[in-house]
Amino acid sequence: MIYKRGSEKDIIRILVSLDQNYLFRFQVLLTSIAVNNPQEKMEIYLMHSDIPEEKLESVKKQCASFDYGFFSIAVDSAIFSNAPETKRYPQEMYYRLLAAHLLPQDLKRILYLDPDIIVINDLRPLWETEMQGNLFAAASHTGLTELANNVNRLRLGTDSDYYNSGVLLIDLEACRKEIIPEEVITFSTTRRMSLVLPDQDILNAMFGHRILPLDDSIWNYDARKYNSYLARSSGKTDINWIFSHTVILHFCGRAKPWKSRYPYRFGLLYKHYEQLTRRWLENLE
Repeated sequence: MIYKRGSEKDIIRILVSLDQNYLFRFQVLLTSIAVNNPQEKMEIYLMHSDIPEEKLESVKKQCASFDYGFFSIAVDSAIFSNAPETKRYPQEMYYRLLAAHLLPQDLKRILYLDPDIIVINDLRPLWETEMQGNLFAAASHTGLTELANNVNRLRLGTDSDYYNSGVLLIDLEACRKEIIPEEVITFSTTRRMSLVLPDQDILNAMFGHRILPLDDSIWNYDARKYNSYLARSSGKTDINWIFSHTVILHFCGRAKPWKSRYPYRFGLLYKHYEQLTRRWLENLE
């Protein structure tokens, strides 16, 4: 069966951008979404520059088994040929910033998720968030330490919080009108020596004043910071609270739960979804 894009207003549309090294992480994310949003209709958009079609077959089968629409968007890598990138931060990290110009033009909004995320509760409240005229909705992790917030404001010359780009609700219609791709590319190339986290720095420096703040403890929980969240909330956000309220767990930073000696809480939870994914994929073969 060939999936045709739906026109129903209740479809949640998810965007990811990655290279083929992160394909299985993407599939773990998909499993977590399906397990915890069992009644939802989803369309999944993958933006990439060079993933061979045969490498996507497993993803296509997985999405079909969930009854999700899947759309592969190949991006011309030449567009970002001069933009700063590293092994840790490949070119694909920029695609979310220009998603409005790279995705089908009739899409009105999309929810971007990094592939080092698992979803453990209902995404619909986020999907239906009123954007209040903003281009993006995002969460800041720097509320955990105001010092980091102040450093980033000084570094980028901004007066807003420093928002994490791993979870972005994007108003595509507004972005098409206001974001000029050439300006984003020019900014990335002329400021390349001062960009620490390139896509995130660009998001904050250029569009920080057009971002709707989200509660990170619910919508972009930094999985490294359990004790910080607990202290900030005076003990409210304990494990029971997290499993009842947090929707998106983000495994930020260099340490990842699929690597050996992962030192932070929630590593075993990630392993659970990793194992579910392997079993699911084995059953599809």
